[in-house]
Amino acid sequence: MSGPKYVGEIFLLEDNPGDVRLTQEIFREAELYGTYYVANDGDEALDFLNQRGDYVDAPRPNIILLDWHFPKKSGEEVLKAIKSDENLKQIPVVVLTGVLQELYDLKSENPGADAYVLKPLEPDDLIRIVEEFSFDQGLL
Repeated sequence: MSGPKYVGEIFLLEDNPGDVRLTQEIFREAELYGTYYVANDGDEALDFLNQRGDYVDAPRPNIILLDWHFPKKSGEEVLKAIKSDENLKQIPVVVLTGVLQELYDLKSENPGADAYVLKPLEPDDLIRIVEEFSFDQGLL
């Protein structure tokens, strides 16, 4: 990859502020730029995606990075809601987990996400995934 690339609207569903900062730092290091939106729990995430309440003007994200262990509504519940909604199901969802065995389990069970990644994110993994979905959407 050469030079900065714009990857669009990035929706990070993460309740840990340290992981939010780390993810944004990895994007910067990888020269992948976009507009970041963060939700701290499953209810907030679904309000944003469905443009409800404080989020009536929320943009449609180009990619969703979803922490599997998420408060109020779990990552699994949020993923099911996204993938069962005709207006949302085409948005790529990357599930993030900090547990290696859980990553293996998720990959074998495949609950419907577009990709599964171990936290903390490795820059090469993030670049590969974001480029794949950005190319699919005509952004890169």
